[in-house]
Amino acid sequence: QVHVVESGGGLVQPGGSLRLSCVVSRSIFSINLMSWYSQAPGKQRELVASISSGGMTNYANSVKGRFTISRDNAKNTVYLQMNNLKPEDTAVYYCRAQSTITNQWGQGTQVTVSS
Repeated sequence: QVHVVESGGGLVQPGGSLRLSCVVSRSIFSINLMSWYSQAPGKQRELVASISSGGMTNYANSVKGRFTISRDNAKNTVYLQMNNLKPEDTAVYYCRAQSTITNQWGQGTQVTVSS
């Protein structure tokens, strides 16, 4: 079974930056899609960004130009660089690993943007 663990969340002021990390328990070389989702209180979980095994990326409109997703296959890790954070980015951020036989979520990491 694949395990996914997120880290890097915290409290940051508006305009600040954070980098989230998602470590997978086995090689992500064969994992077709790695994604970051966010879930704010009282709202549904939403896709923030995804990256395919071939490196193709996709972003929610609300984060385009501010967030960057990347993957380091050698470290079995996916990152989400978040710049120019806004209060509305406050949420729990979840990492998801998907392949033909895998659909695994992490436990989430809290991001709070507040002055």
